[in-house]
Amino acid sequence: MDSNRTQPDRLDLAFTGIPVFLRSPIVTDLANLDADFAFLGFPSDEGTGWYPGSRFGPRSIREMSLRFASCNTGATAGFWDIDEGKRYLQEEMEQKRIVDCGDVDVIYTRPDLTWDKGTEAVRQIIAGGALPLIGGGDHAATFSVARAFDHPFQVVHFDAHLDYQPYSHSVQHSHGNPIRKVKELATVRSLTQVGIRSYRSVQEDYLDSVRDGNFVLTTKQYQAGGNDRLFPTLQPDLPVYLSVDVDVLDMTLAPGVGTPEPSGLLYDQLRDGMCGIADEFDVCGLDMVELNPLMDSANKSTAFLTTQLMVEFMGHVAQRRARVRAAESTQSANGSR
Repeated sequence: MDSNRTQPDRLDLAFTGIPVFLRSPIVTDLANLDADFAFLGFPSDEGTGWYPGSRFGPRSIREMSLRFASCNTGATAGFWDIDEGKRYLQEEMEQKRIVDCGDVDVIYTRPDLTWDKGTEAVRQIIAGGALPLIGGGDHAATFSVARAFDHPFQVVHFDAHLDYQPYSHSVQHSHGNPIRKVKELATVRSLTQVGIRSYRSVQEDYLDSVRDGNFVLTTKQYQAGGNDRLFPTLQPDLPVYLSVDVDVLDMTLAPGVGTPEPSGLLYDQLRDGMCGIADEFDVCGLDMVELNPLMDSANKSTAFLTTQLMVEFMGHVAQRRARVRAAESTQSANGSR
């Protein structure tokens, strides 16, 4: 062991302490936000049409995030990828550029008011210059988040389901149709749906999505072509918002979701899609929804995978931003000569 290695003041084992996302500073005064990444819980599942329980998702993500912020990471901040031989999020964690903004205030039985509060919170995060990282909650939250952006953007939607149901009986605050609502936003210029499967898919919903100009990649199509199939559907100069329903993963990997489906993506496939987008495109936000701790395995594997996906994604976003800043700095220096 390196005798010069600095030892932490505390071990901070993952089962100790108050669950805060990555043990980051808590910032609930969003008007004075100063961060690069802002985690916001959206603990509502009033839109679910099957098993409830995703309201506890944000809390479970926070609990699992302690495994990434304990002594197990060693004395050096950030996360070292042993395959790449590269460290991620070191600067962001050392300089406390990641914060936990608490949860959207849920007004139970009034999802319309909850959505309003969610939209306002995300608007403040955006105004503060941070990337919103939303932990759900059911998928209905996505529309509340997406309408907070006042600039054009494109959406990549990872999910086992289309979430493109019509508004039958005027039902709109549902996890069955948030993507239909998102597509109606004037700021959304394109929408790609990835990982779609389920023997219960409704043909009319699929046809509606395609007629609306969306790109739909089934699980088999994405597995066959990967990002080479996904990236051509995206505009290179337009910010990307990612909405990830955890049930896009195979149900054997992610049992802790409200509506699990067989024959889903593997962890590496979803990670490569999310991190590939972060490497190549300007990302404006992320939500990870439908984690249902009440359905999870005893070792909370679904919550852990959800949290690791978010952390890995953050690392690649930070890496690309650093690369862009360096290129702009070099270009500015060359231009001033």
